[in-house]
Amino acid sequence: MAKEKKLVEAITSMEDDFAKWYTDVVLKAELTDYTSVKGCMVIKPAGYAIWENIQNEVDRRFKETGVENVYLPIFIPESLLEKEKDHVEGFAPEVAWVTQGGLEPLQERLCVRPTSETLFCDFYSKEIHSHRDLPKVYNQWCSVVRWEKTTRPFLRSREFLWQEGHTAHATAEEAKERTIQMLNVYADFCEEVLAIPVIKGQKTEKEKFSGAESTYTIEALMHDGKALQSGTSHYFGDGFARAYDIQYTDKDNKLQYVYQTSFGLSTRIIGAIIMVHGDNSGLKLPPKIAPTQVMVVPIRQDAHGVMEKSHEVEKSLKEAAIRVKVDDSDKSPGWKFSEQEMRGVPLRIELGPKDIEKNQAVLVRRDTREKMIVSLDELPEKTGELLDTIQSDMYTRALEHLNSHTYEAKSYPEFQATIERKPGFVRAMWCGDAACEDKIREDTGATSRCIPFDQEPIGKTCICCGKPAKKMVYWGRAY
Repeated sequence: MAKEKKLVEAITSMEDDFAKWYTDVVLKAELTDYTSVKGCMVIKPAGYAIWENIQNEVDRRFKETGVENVYLPIFIPESLLEKEKDHVEGFAPEVAWVTQGGLEPLQERLCVRPTSETLFCDFYSKEIHSHRDLPKVYNQWCSVVRWEKTTRPFLRSREFLWQEGHTAHATAEEAKERTIQMLNVYADFCEEVLAIPVIKGQKTEKEKFSGAESTYTIEALMHDGKALQSGTSHYFGDGFARAYDIQYTDKDNKLQYVYQTSFGLSTRIIGAIIMVHGDNSGLKLPPKIAPTQVMVVPIRQDAHGVMEKSHEVEKSLKEAAIRVKVDDSDKSPGWKFSEQEMRGVPLRIELGPKDIEKNQAVLVRRDTREKMIVSLDELPEKTGELLDTIQSDMYTRALEHLNSHTYEAKSYPEFQATIERKPGFVRAMWCGDAACEDKIREDTGATSRCIPFDQEPIGKTCICCGKPAKKMVYWGRAY
């Protein structure tokens, strides 16, 4: 029992120190580890398996909308990067540069990609000539480098994994439609697969992506009441096309500039899974994203027939398309229970000699720890149903948390008090002036998270300056 207790005690209580709790979970669940390269992480098998499932599911959804995958270089010549001034200025503080190749200094510095708009633009300028070449709806899965000053596993690291989609269209209307379409893909994925409810909306001018005409976001609320930007989609208009001379001949044989979009989701979404669903025992993985959905734990595995029956159960569940493993290690059952809770396996099946005699198994939910007895004859069917229930219940709890931690403020003192005392989103009216955004951030540490598509005015004047309001905005402190 001492060892079993120690495993749980290794995690700091989230109520005592949420940041330490998060780091403890990431390390103790063996999702990542630190490296000798400051600010970078090793994504271990348990963490990478989650990312693989994210990749597979998101990629499938992308391809259903016509997206094709490509791969572009990791290096960007400085002269190419500087063609779009606003874009360069936005990323300048985070750019890593290569100045020497082998033993020789380079004639031109190479940027290690922080994002690939410039490379895609250079590629499209050579690839697109006629209206028949459009649209181009490309995506790449890759890593990017941003020289962050403060890092935290998954949430912010100097190198991270992501996908970045880059599209080119004949008309602004088509590009705008694609921008919102991809945002909706992200939102549906988060809610249906990750069991994370999100707020969809537009970023303010101050918060939009460098070089974009408009940026759209999905914002999720973590357990500690901080927001996490979980996926973005950008409409570029024809700004990049003009900077990089991406033109095509239309049906009337006239030259036109293309209209472009970009969209991205990164490994920081794994941080969201941890912080939305986890508890003081470790991870809680939604079944649809969990690498192992069910862990069979033999009880008295040295007893006659226990291991054989455990593997029979494993086989029957695999045939039902359930991701299942048998924990046949020599650890005690109690240790195995704690370990699988730490790792977030959604469902545990306990199987011992007495269970086999009764043709039954004990099922234990990770999310609620509820136990139930199920006949071995019905196990595949009941397990599948229970996994669906767990998925649904996890989303419902996350939605209840979002709703119960979303507040309204109609005066600035009320706004300040709410931000300080009630972690979460605060809905409040805004005049549209960046000066008010700056003041709110300076006074409270809160930023505009998004201007939601669903506008529900809660007043007529700006929460900050008292002038006529233009939009209702979600505000909050964020990662």
